Amino acid sequence: LVVGIILVAINPYKQLPIYGDAIIHAYSGQNMGDMDPHIFAVAEEAYKQMARNNKNQSIIVSGESGAGKTVSARYAMRYFATVSKSSSNAHVEDKVLASNPITEAVGNAKTTRNDNSSRFGKYTEISFDQSYQIIGANMRTYLLEKSRVVFQSENERNYHIFYQLCASAMQPEFKHLKLGRFQENNLLFI
Repeated sequence: LVVGIILVAINPYKQLPIYGDAIIHAYSGQNMGDMDPHIFAVAEEAYKQMARNNKNQSIIVSGESGAGKTVSARYAMRYFATVSKSSSNAHVEDKVLASNPITEAVGNAKTTRNDNSSRFGKYTEISFDQSYQIIGANMRTYLLEKSRVVFQSENERNYHIFYQLCASAMQPEFKHLKLGRFQENNLLFI
């Protein structure tokens, strides 16, 4: 087992000017350690190792709820799309993350620490051609927290999709489902 670089990132809960195209180009082609620690440095090292050794690479993004895992993964994907000079008109991260609203509706829930907490894991695979340009991506979900369907801790909620369906109960296309209204703390959601 070989473990590579470990980067600890902290979510500042605000936008910082450290993720733009100029920063991407500054990290492109640099050796690890030549510049400050950054998600782009990790992505550059993985990209170089893939090209140099012709071997698959992995970047694991881990952290607590609200730590910024999805945003960090998006920055890494944007880095790959930029440095590989992907011929696609739309950025690969936009294509992969276009499915996020659906994925989040069926896999995210309100917890005591985060109103939109992912209760599942995501595995995103980015495919490159022989000239190391992105040709596609695939996202898989796993480890869905199934117990949340039948039980939630105090001040937590079920998956967003249940509330969205209840809010749509009176829509003609949902009437055949015979959905009821959702009531929480004497507040009625229609």
